[in-house]
Amino acid sequence: MDKIRFLMIGVGGMGREHIRRILQLPEAEIAALADPSTAALDGAKADFPELEKAGVYTDYKDALAKEKLDAAVIVSPHRMHYEQGMDCLTAGLHVLMEKPFVDGAANAEAIISHAAASGKHLAVAYQRHLLGPYMYMKQCVSDGRLGRIQFVSAYQAQSWLVDQRGTWRQSLALSCGGQLNDSGSHLLDAVLWITGLRPLQVSAVIDTRQTEVDIDSAVTIQFEGGAIGSFHVVGSASIKWQEDLSIHGDQGSLLFRNGRLYEALDGEPEVREVPPERWPESSNPNHDFVELLLGRREIASAPAESGLYIAKVTEAAMISSAGKGILTPVSIE
Repeated sequence: MDKIRFLMIGVGGMGREHIRRILQLPEAEIAALADPSTAALDGAKADFPELEKAGVYTDYKDALAKEKLDAAVIVSPHRMHYEQGMDCLTAGLHVLMEKPFVDGAANAEAIISHAAASGKHLAVAYQRHLLGPYMYMKQCVSDGRLGRIQFVSAYQAQSWLVDQRGTWRQSLALSCGGQLNDSGSHLLDAVLWITGLRPLQVSAVIDTRQTEVDIDSAVTIQFEGGAIGSFHVVGSASIKWQEDLSIHGDQGSLLFRNGRLYEALDGEPEVREVPPERWPESSNPNHDFVELLLGRREIASAPAESGLYIAKVTEAAMISSAGKGILTPVSIE
């Protein structure tokens, strides 16, 4: 193929970030835009003059029927991901999907099976897999420099309750869940990916703060092998953003503090900062996906299975919080 021809499904704020990244890739082009909002479509065209010749559709199914396409990027409300993803795979397209993948573990398993049967790539846009400090932490764990992982503590806070009020993200019918399912899924995914730990049991306390969806969550996970994880996702905070991650092994620790990284490795007792120049070079999910489609890498940095793991953990947390079991077994086999 001369260029990978993309269909963009969803051209709101995050959709336009995907557009911006794709337009920077000489091996790719955006052939069509799909969004039920004509205002969003007009705005995307105005923001990116390079899209002058791109087809415009209020129904993505029309784009699938009329355009010559190779791949799709899905950035729509979460509830729509499954149907849209299945339709794109059936039409012969590779699919890059925004987090948190699809609604529920059963749908995640079904779409993964469909992608495998279709011979198409299916990936999730978990960008932390491609950001320098997280890649550095992943490498340290993989190299065994922390020894045996014993405890993980992860914390995320933002003014999500106020900032997203009135949007589809706080509508259960469209979002499939709140802050734990939205920004919080990045936190869960980062821990599972960096450590390689597999959840065994989950317990949770969740407060909706008088909304339809989860806002504040405290989740505890017991992992296979005995490690413990503590996750705090705070959507009712007054601050714009804070993310902290601590990983403790019997031979070392890693501490990520809202963009600054610290380490004490190989049995050393003192913690020191890891400067950005020591981090691996960052990339983004769109570049990674194009590299995958061009055969320059064998698997996506965040394959669809990443979304499946998060769906299972999130479902278990919801069940536990509803009082249907203090400890809910989670299997991700």
